[in-house]
Amino acid sequence: VLRDDFRQPPGDVVVAVGEPAVLECVPPRGHPEPSVSWKKNDAWLSDKDERLTIRGGKLMLASTRKSDAGVYVCVATNVVGERYSEPAELVVF
Repeated sequence: VLRDDFRQPPGDVVVAVGEPAVLECVPPRGHPEPSVSWKKNDAWLSDKDERLTIRGGKLMLASTRKSDAGVYVCVATNVVGERYSEPAELVVF
């Protein structure tokens, strides 16, 4: 089972360069419990980037750069399939 509605979809975030940014996402209820991953501008984010942390649905950027600006989508996945959140924009000024 994987419901359609995100308990908390990510919202737009505005930060200054160098500040940390946090995008929060609480995935839909599902059985088994869905895992959360993130896409930026339609490309999967890798946790190999040491500035990035994905923990329990939260995407945390330690020190934002201009290049981090873009459209982010939270993706909930389990054996049933995938659900995509509404897009959220990260603005870095």
